[in-house]
Amino acid sequence: MLYVVATPIGNLEDITLRALRILGECDVIFAEDTRRTRNLLKHHEIGLPSGGVVSCHEHNEAARVESVMRQLADGRVVALVTDAGTPAISDPGYRLVRAAREQGHDVVPVPGACAAVAALSAAGLPTDRFTFAGFPPKKAGARRRFLEDLASAPGTLVLYAPAREVPALLGDLAQVRAGCEVAVFREITKRFEECLRGTPEALIEQWAEAPRKGEVTLLAGKAAGRDWSDTELLELLKEATPAEVAAHTGLSKRRLYQLKLRSAKLDS
Repeated sequence: MLYVVATPIGNLEDITLRALRILGECDVIFAEDTRRTRNLLKHHEIGLPSGGVVSCHEHNEAARVESVMRQLADGRVVALVTDAGTPAISDPGYRLVRAAREQGHDVVPVPGACAAVAALSAAGLPTDRFTFAGFPPKKAGARRRFLEDLASAPGTLVLYAPAREVPALLGDLAQVRAGCEVAVFREITKRFEECLRGTPEALIEQWAEAPRKGEVTLLAGKAAGRDWSDTELLELLKEATPAEVAAHTGLSKRRLYQLKLRSAKLDS
């Protein structure tokens, strides 16, 4: 059996009783950072499993698949953890989980901390619908295209990013989701937890006054909307594709494609 175990994202007390039990009973732990996992076990007075704590990170996960499958085939109980939060959510784990499923092993989630969900719960932005998109590309052009593809995504947009890339990311959001409300969380659950809220332009100014380090969770609400008439939209569609108009207006590409199709049928 493979347990996918969520671990704290900061405060070491943010771990479930079930997770502590499984980490104490499993035969081996595959961990993104063995040192951090050993510190977690020590903090909660849990001894090392008989099979030890074995590294499994983004650079060696593919190579670890065979080892994990062999241990599962031998009847061992395996726990998978990452540095912080839930494995496979913008962290290693997907390949192991997929291989275990394909080979018929039980895969059991042990839910717990997740930075995206923690930020959503405290941001004060709509949570009935949200789109989690992980880390945007680092290069400016690729990042802009990435955000443009998400311009019409429903609800609140949730991103992870290194703190040094936040100003550029906010600048792109100011264009792609014009007028949106943004919340940037840093050090969630830690001593110096911080949340900045406002428009992208306002947060760029705050960031310039006091640059931050580490990684952040960034939430962006929908673009400030306006009522577009079909006539206005059809004028835009004469000069641009539905995807480009969607990025500009914040409307769904589906609606724009349907509008263009209806117009074409009326003209024919």
